[in-house]
Amino acid sequence: MLSSLLNILWVVLGGLMMALGWWLAGLICAITVVGMPWARSCFVIGRFSLWPFGQEAVNRRDLRGRDDLGTGSLGLIGNVLWFLVAGWWLAIGHLSSALACFVTIVGIPFGIQHMKLALISLAPVGMTVVPVRNV
Repeated sequence: MLSSLLNILWVVLGGLMMALGWWLAGLICAITVVGMPWARSCFVIGRFSLWPFGQEAVNRRDLRGRDDLGTGSLGLIGNVLWFLVAGWWLAIGHLSSALACFVTIVGIPFGIQHMKLALISLAPVGMTVVPVRNV
């Protein structure tokens, strides 16, 4: 219940703009055949950026206990290329949104979420989004 309320506030107060940024990056990547692995990551993280509360981004290696194409050495190369081309732009967007959220006490949870998304935007290849486990 609380995560749904936070997600609605998130979308209304600026989360939609960052999700649109992720999806735009995904569309630009999807235009070329070479950019398809990044496009998939952009759309997954873009959906997470639109509705982040109640979910978390985790490394697929940690989740499944084994490497795959995006978590091995090719994933590392992909993340380096991503950072140089688009990752730092999305990170700057999330960091500036976080600073704007940290101005008020009510915005602190949203600022924290933007900080998490800024870290994810630096290296999204090999990440997946899963529901938060209640421990």
